[in-house]
This record gives sequence, C-alpha cells and structure tokens, in this order.
Amino acid sequence: MLVFSPGLLFAAAVILASQVHLPLMFGDVPESVAAGPASAAPREAWDWPLSPRPAVVRSFDAPERPWLSGHRGVDLASAPAQELHSPAPGVVVFAGQVVDRPVVTVDHGNGLRSSFEPIETTLSSGDRVEAGQTIGRLWNGGTHCRAGPCVHWGVRDGDDYVNPLKFLADTRPSILLPWSE
Repeated sequence: MLVFSPGLLFAAAVILASQVHLPLMFGDVPESVAAGPASAAPREAWDWPLSPRPAVVRSFDAPERPWLSGHRGVDLASAPAQELHSPAPGVVVFAGQVVDRPVVTVDHGNGLRSSFEPIETTLSSGDRVEAGQTIGRLWNGGTHCRAGPCVHWGVRDGDDYVNPLKFLADTRPSILLPWSE
C-alpha cells in the first residue's frame, strides 16, 4: 500500500506549480494569471459535420513541406447519402467538381475554410450557412476511402492546412489553480 505524507504532496504541488509557471499561493488568483495570455483565449468550438459523432478512419498527417505527400485533413466514417452539416457558421465559397468529385468549401471567417468531399449539394457560392445546417449529402458516385463510405474534411488557416479536429474542443493545456476555502 502506498502512503503519501503531507510533505510529499506539498512538494509535488510546488513542482507542478513551477512547471506551469503559476505562483503557489493560498488565496485569490491574480487576474492576469487567471485570464492567461490574450492569444490563448478560447474560440467557440465547432460541431462535428456528421451526426452521430463519426469515427475518424484516417487522421491528419501534415507534410514536412507544402509540396510533399501527406493527409491534409481527416476522413470520417459515414453512411451512404448521409447528411453533412456545417461545423460553424460561414459562407459557401465553392460548390462544384474537383477532378472527378463534388466538393463544398465554406469560409468561416478569420482565414478559416472547411472543405468536404465527396459531397453533393444544392447550395451555391455566396450562400450563408449556420452551424449545424445541412450543406449536402455524401455522394453516391464513389468514395474517398477504400474501406467504405467516408467524408474527407480539410481545414485551411490562410494558406496552411491544419487539423480539423483541433476546432472541435478547447485544446489549451489545463492550468492548476491554487486551492482556497
């Protein structure tokens, strides 16, 4: 049986507090510490584009250089003709064919754009969409995945592809705050 002395627990708390750069105190937390840096402010989480929450069948794999191979999005398991929903509000900026597949791209503002394939839609460029609004259905003319029907979801931040899953929840590190009674 493990027994931890109060001194050992206090030492562990001091080490942990020093690792997250917070002062160890018993009282109010300074406003500057509680708020954290302005750049770390949480953004509103996006919604999953498929419901129920789909399995991720292939993860994001950023290439080392923009011209190298990688997987610039995530593949989400889906059902044939399943409805796809906008993960956040925005404006449709593209709805059409790319090579041999139908693609829909939604501009969410602040340089963020989501693209989905293969998706059939009745929307056109310029149409506003709300979070959760149906923007199309999985195309029956083929699939992006070998293992079965899936939707490829890519997100660009400016010119860079980023992992779409990071927009689904606040992924900032947890911060240990002092305990007060």
